[in-house]
Amino acid sequence: MCGIVGVVNSPQERAALSLYDALLMIQHRGQDAAGIATCDGSRLYLQKDNGLVRDVFDQEQMHELKGNMGLAHCRYPTAGTSICTEAQPFYVNSPYGLVLAHNGNLTNSRELTEELFTNDLRHLNTNSDSEVLLNVFAHELAERGKLRLNHEDVFGAVAAVHKRCHGAYAAVGMILGYGVVAFRDPLGIRPLVLGRRQEPGGFVSHMVASESVALNANGYTLVRDVAPGECIIIDMAGKLHAKQCAESPSLHPCVFEFVYLARPDSFIDGVSVYKARLRMGDSLAEKISREWGHVHFDVVIPIPDTSRTSALPISFHLGIKYREGFIKNRYIGRTFIMPGQKERRNSIRKKLSPIPLEFEGKTVLLVDDSIVRGNTSQQIVQMAREAGAQKVYLASAAPPVRFPNVYGIDMPASYELIAHGRDEKQIAREIGADGVIYQDLSALEDAVRHGNSDIGKCESSCFDGQYLTGDVTPAYLRMIEMERNDSAKSQQQLSLPIPQPGLVTA
Repeated sequence: MCGIVGVVNSPQERAALSLYDALLMIQHRGQDAAGIATCDGSRLYLQKDNGLVRDVFDQEQMHELKGNMGLAHCRYPTAGTSICTEAQPFYVNSPYGLVLAHNGNLTNSRELTEELFTNDLRHLNTNSDSEVLLNVFAHELAERGKLRLNHEDVFGAVAAVHKRCHGAYAAVGMILGYGVVAFRDPLGIRPLVLGRRQEPGGFVSHMVASESVALNANGYTLVRDVAPGECIIIDMAGKLHAKQCAESPSLHPCVFEFVYLARPDSFIDGVSVYKARLRMGDSLAEKISREWGHVHFDVVIPIPDTSRTSALPISFHLGIKYREGFIKNRYIGRTFIMPGQKERRNSIRKKLSPIPLEFEGKTVLLVDDSIVRGNTSQQIVQMAREAGAQKVYLASAAPPVRFPNVYGIDMPASYELIAHGRDEKQIAREIGADGVIYQDLSALEDAVRHGNSDIGKCESSCFDGQYLTGDVTPAYLRMIEMERNDSAKSQQQLSLPIPQPGLVTA
């Protein structure tokens, strides 16, 4: 769930400023690290480090990022570790000088790593599958054997990437002296949008990004989504070239983008995230009315911020008062994307503070976007009771999360998921609620597909255990569970060297 951006501006406008502003708009997609790479023709400028965007870049460093072409990344770690050497973008000098930033997860990265070493004679310096993707792309470009690239060479290299790389990936690359390249996996699991801006002198600037809000911040107009399997080239003259590079592309966006990951003011695959969440609230209200009509709720209270949009139609359809019962500390990041259970647990009470008068003596219907590990929900239910609630029910705009996610969301271990192996009554007991009400998966997918009839089955593996890439075996799930569960992450962090101040530059 990282955030990526690529831009080619007019020669008079520096790319770094546009990229910085875009990263601020998609900071919610990753809080672990940030990076920007720019090019002023044939020379690369790269700044990256751990931390939030505002902390990684200062005025002096921004001044050093020269050129009108570049790309940027904010990182949310699922594969690899939280060290600055795994901050993106990644760079290789052969061929041509190539930089890449990636959102998603490759499901065959281990096999590709072996291929790159034994067959392609390429060395990897990190455990990040993004570096794997970069080197596969670099090798396929080198196979063309040309001193000067043309567009068909790039399209051919991306077609080869699609054949070799499995999983979910939206990527933006920059080839020095050539332009920006963006491509998306053949199933369209991770999002990528394209925008344009007409400059006064006639130059047409282009930007690609994970979400449309990144375009809006820079005055770009959303043109369309990058299609599954498609490759887009923006050359240094600002001209756009596009070609479908996958053999059998189809659109299966990650449904969790609409539940939680994306901002409500974004459009993804032609669907308004805001309207999709309103529809989630509509369908959840119908289910509550149908199955829980015997319970008299006094108030509907959203758990800020993502669930507000779904809570509003629930309040409206059920005729129950809507109240803001929790105040959010804006200086605490999104707890779901914190790297370990301990960090998430320690942040809940710092992040949310209840307003007792909204809870005292009432039967409360709390609304959340989803219930994943349950640690957040358990503490919130307890806070509601401590604030005086007589009874506490929890409604989720998403179905029970019962299975690992392998496509770029940090849900690697099934036993860490509170709904795995439990029914609703058992889950309610675990989190201390009087009842738990879940969205139906069919209703959730309908809420998304209603905005775009071209969407097939959504990527909903964390809810139904169906992995659309067809290569996810029980052995693979056991492997990622061992490598990426919270306990493994804690051990990785303990073994890391103490980071020194400063930025990685190239």
